[in-house]
Amino acid sequence: MKRGGTKPKTGAALTHFDEGGNARMVDVGDKEITERIAVARASVTMQAATLKLIRDKKAKKGDVLAVAQLAGIMAAKKTPDLIPLCHPLALSSVDVTLSLDAKRKAVDIEATCKLKGRTGVEMEALTAASVAALTVYDMCKAVDRGMVISDVKLIHKSGGKSGTWDA
Repeated sequence: MKRGGTKPKTGAALTHFDEGGNARMVDVGDKEITERIAVARASVTMQAATLKLIRDKKAKKGDVLAVAQLAGIMAAKKTPDLIPLCHPLALSSVDVTLSLDAKRKAVDIEATCKLKGRTGVEMEALTAASVAALTVYDMCKAVDRGMVISDVKLIHKSGGKSGTWDA
């Protein structure tokens, strides 16, 4: 299947398409092995009563923060199974932290992925943060279907030829 528009308006080439617009996995065989780190965040806002259930560990499905943390870690490891064309990576570290912000009525999630390799770990960090947020939603949807998952974003990446980037 051919797709058009292999270059964004900025002029930088999209790496997951060949000259004909066909999808391809990027060849990273010649890239230098470097330490690569990516940090992503997400937030889940909710009713104050829902946040209290999470804080007090009274949700019917169990400890929301512990389960969401584990889900995020597992998701980072499964990223190439979920996102087409992602390389399977030997992650050296995945850290997912969840914190409560009573003022904003939110669970904030930060996921950090690390490895020494030839390609970055941005997708793994973003997947970890996203799945942790989805898990919070799933575990609390019975009491608050109006929760909002937002601000899923990469905030840091380092390593490789492009160096360090911070949001």
